[in-house]
Amino acid sequence: MEPFVRMEGAGPSLFLLRAWMEETPGLTAGITGREGGVSGPPWASLNLGLHVGDDPEDVLRNRDLAARAAGWEPEAWTCAEQVHGCRIHRVVRADRGRGARDAASAISGTDAIMTDEPGILLASYYADCAPLLFHDPSKGAVALAHAGWRGTVLEIAARTIEAMEREFGSRPADIRAAVGPAIGPCCYEVDGPVIERALPLAEALAADTGARLETMIRLTADGKARLNLKEMNRQIMIRSGIMPDRIAVSSYCTGCRTDLFFSHRREGGRTGRMASFIGMRER
Repeated sequence: MEPFVRMEGAGPSLFLLRAWMEETPGLTAGITGREGGVSGPPWASLNLGLHVGDDPEDVLRNRDLAARAAGWEPEAWTCAEQVHGCRIHRVVRADRGRGARDAASAISGTDAIMTDEPGILLASYYADCAPLLFHDPSKGAVALAHAGWRGTVLEIAARTIEAMEREFGSRPADIRAAVGPAIGPCCYEVDGPVIERALPLAEALAADTGARLETMIRLTADGKARLNLKEMNRQIMIRSGIMPDRIAVSSYCTGCRTDLFFSHRREGGRTGRMASFIGMRER
């Protein structure tokens, strides 16, 4: 069953981790779709990225719409400047709202953000890369990580779990994780330089977890490969100690479903960005 459930009604399209939210009152977690915003083509319509050439006023209006639809004040929106790396930042109260209204104030050079402070809505941006969401109910801690192929081979999922252990005292067995809508192997063909980085990791994961190599990367006769970012990140999470039954994986492929999501690859690089989001409301 698809874990990211589309919220009913008019307005911005939100896909929520409904099971998490029902289990933990006060938690908000999910990802936006592409519908219900104000941006014009080619960013139509719920573009949340300030860095893609869209009118900044439209982007800010979209962020306001998305935050309010999720039940949050726009001032709580907090995000980072994503660089396809593996740096992690612990968000504290003084960081609240960074990056919400302009790119200059975003947390610099960071692809994973985490917090155990309520009242902060973490957000990060995607158009094919894999959104990774984490929640430790025992510690009240949440995290987001942005995993394209570079972040995946840098094992940003493992680095985020380690940071949650170090900063919050989380135990991997207590953490819930989710992999959101992302481009699937049906649409994600890669060539030599990516294969050289991804194949050794996939082979190591197969050896360590017992997963089948071809579920993560499938070499093709023309020297290319089909890469499964979602499964690779799931296996990294398992190897890091998260229980398999506590990992939710979206079935949505952003490349196949450009009616619902943005896809950088399918739309030739001229498209908008979805936002994953997670936070605990103040009581």
